[in-house]
Amino acid sequence: MFLREKGCELDASIARPESDLESSNIAGIDLSSKPSRSPAGVSSICKSFVITYHDYCSHTSIHGVQYLGEHPRPIREKVFWLCVFVASIYCCSTLINNAYTKWTETPVIVSFAEKSTPVWNIPFPAVTICSETKRILKPKGNGTSYRSLYNQFNEYMQQSRIFKPENITPGELEEFRTLLHVCNSQIVDQDMPLIAGDDLDYLNVLERMLPPFERYFFYCRWLSRFNECDKFFTKTLTEEGICYTFNGLRPTDIYREDTYQYHIEKNMEKDAWNSTRAKHLPWSLETGYPPTSDVDTYPARVLSAGARSGIFMALQSFKQEVDYACRGPVQGFKVILHAPDDVPQVSKQFVRIPMGKEVLIAVKPSMITTSSGIAEYDPLRRQCFLSHERSLRFFKVYTESNCQLECLVNFTLTRCGCVKFSMPRDLNMPVCGEDKIYCYDRAERELLVREFQRVRALNMASDGDMLRGVETACNCMPACTSLAYNTEISQANFDLDEMLAAEGDTEFMQEYPGSQMSRLSIYFKQSQFITSKRSELYGITDFLANCGGIFGLFMGFSILSMVEVWYHFTLRFWSNWKHLARERT
Repeated sequence: MFLREKGCELDASIARPESDLESSNIAGIDLSSKPSRSPAGVSSICKSFVITYHDYCSHTSIHGVQYLGEHPRPIREKVFWLCVFVASIYCCSTLINNAYTKWTETPVIVSFAEKSTPVWNIPFPAVTICSETKRILKPKGNGTSYRSLYNQFNEYMQQSRIFKPENITPGELEEFRTLLHVCNSQIVDQDMPLIAGDDLDYLNVLERMLPPFERYFFYCRWLSRFNECDKFFTKTLTEEGICYTFNGLRPTDIYREDTYQYHIEKNMEKDAWNSTRAKHLPWSLETGYPPTSDVDTYPARVLSAGARSGIFMALQSFKQEVDYACRGPVQGFKVILHAPDDVPQVSKQFVRIPMGKEVLIAVKPSMITTSSGIAEYDPLRRQCFLSHERSLRFFKVYTESNCQLECLVNFTLTRCGCVKFSMPRDLNMPVCGEDKIYCYDRAERELLVREFQRVRALNMASDGDMLRGVETACNCMPACTSLAYNTEISQANFDLDEMLAAEGDTEFMQEYPGSQMSRLSIYFKQSQFITSKRSELYGITDFLANCGGIFGLFMGFSILSMVEVWYHFTLRFWSNWKHLARERT
């Protein structure tokens, strides 16, 4: 940084404009005298560089540099300013590196949207209801109960033999084999005895055991219109058997064409009770409802909050039909609220509807949208998938829940060589029999442990620094546009006997002996809600502005400062060199 003239006198006039040359000439300096010739190439370049350097130091806008090129300044002061300059560069580099890290690792922020969203912009939640009565308990002497068969099964389990119960029809054995999958599968031991019989179509057996829909779903009201419940609900195959879903997308709109669920729905579309859902509008969670859509849409929506704009239903079960050996002491119904494009997984999250209660569920939507500015970011940086970025094997629609279910299916197939009857699958995928219940029931926990250990190993490999955006084996990040339904639940006693006595109704119990009834009401709590929005927290403009502020604060550096450097050590250097060359000739 400190350049001195050695072995030759520099012609100071070279670095000056012509006006300065004239003034020097007035001072009595002999401009006509030429310096002694030295080796032409290196000497001219060296002198030109020294002249350019001093000229740059005296004219640059970068703070502190002018002190490094002044002739009369003592060396100790130049060393001081050099240290200050280097320290400024170090501080700038550190802060800019921090800004770059922030830009690359946290480019997205989730904040509240500027405006509230009316509830008619989103669908009413899909409601999936499962009865705890999987098979009507038959009166004594009219068949073999699940309890008696399971007691025999336990005896055979201890002896590790093939289970061949006596005095049982083939149909009852098929029902028992099916109930092993939906009753209490977690109690089935790994070394269970083999059960004689061919492969079962578990869906057909479940439909054969299914309690009558019209008896258990007594009546419904949707948007203040009373009607029979089969006008609103459709059958849904879940891990707990056949349930009923209101306002969910059809399986043909969720599953791909080569899946088992898609073909089942195609066959069911011939049924009259499913024909009311023939309407279809191009709705998706990312695009919402079309601007031209009417009040009646698919999936359905409401126009306001409150119980009058929700769904209300009376659910019924019968004391003499409850089989406590199958589902345990807690009876009634399970209810799950989910987005219409999600496949319900009843065993994960549910609201229990006990008998003899009136349950009110006030729904508070939780929706996250995405601004168009972050669509160009890599999914790992923004921590979400757009609908076209992640294709699933079994599903047309990507959601985090659907992706996790598909990952579990693939892991179960690898681990057990088969999948549970309710899992999404293609037509050639084997279905697990009773000897694989223990395997697929533990597969989910094994998958979670594997995912945890993988992420932990990656974190440990990074010297303890938490990795943001670590891709798990399932690779099931949230969808960039997601919708969830939070609930507030309240309940009160519903005394059917007292109500009938007060009304003087004596025929109801004769028609429905042993009836236990509950009422359920689901509605939006508020007409408007605040959505969350993924937006760009730290874009390229913010990064450049931050860098410019840091450079200006510590060094007074700007884009023009960079141009000055380029100008002096290219154009000015060339001009000085050419001038020296002419002086030599």
